[in-house]
Amino acid sequence: MNFNENADRDMAIMNVAHAVTSDLRKCLLNHEFASFAVPGGTTPGPIFDAMSSVDLDWDRVHVMLTDERWVPEDHPRSNAGLVKARLMTGNAAAATFLSFYREGMTAQEAAPGVSEDFAAEMPISVLLLGMGADMHTASLFPGATGVEEAMARNAPLVCAVAPADQPEERITFSAQALDGAMNKHLVIFGDDKRAAFEKAQRLSPLEAPISAVITEGTVHWAA
Repeated sequence: MNFNENADRDMAIMNVAHAVTSDLRKCLLNHEFASFAVPGGTTPGPIFDAMSSVDLDWDRVHVMLTDERWVPEDHPRSNAGLVKARLMTGNAAAATFLSFYREGMTAQEAAPGVSEDFAAEMPISVLLLGMGADMHTASLFPGATGVEEAMARNAPLVCAVAPADQPEERITFSAQALDGAMNKHLVIFGDDKRAAFEKAQRLSPLEAPISAVITEGTVHWAA
């Protein structure tokens, strides 16, 4: 694992955008397409902005979320809208977005079919991750219903998870699917997140899911 300490957040955003774009470009030199898994939330928005105008064969890039709330894409709490508005504009509008959501089904009901649908995208070419102060990543929340199954070595590609403090079910790539990505980048900002990440290295994966998925990856940090 590499730990990159940046002078400030603006520099971190630029460096992450450059590193991720470079990984996508290298992948496209050797493969028909590149799968690009991204987080929701506020942190990646500026990174998406920086990437969207890059000259790249975006029509060969398949964009997907690492996890998602089980709501329709036009729902205010869906992360799909953020990705489409901030990343898939400009040059990157040519990319293809792959959705987890299946109308009329629960996350639990849909997960097996979604796993089958996304199998052709594996391994993930480039993975961008965030991390919460509780050391969760994607929707691998410590203590959530379904997280033990999602963290298991024999977990399916995609799993349904229900955090106790969240109003919706969630669907997430399993720890195995995330850790198997060809190129992995974790972005964390602030001293509290750095302390949480360092703590995670001393805990079990169920206590600190981030520790299970960032092996052989790069951590990008700024205060």
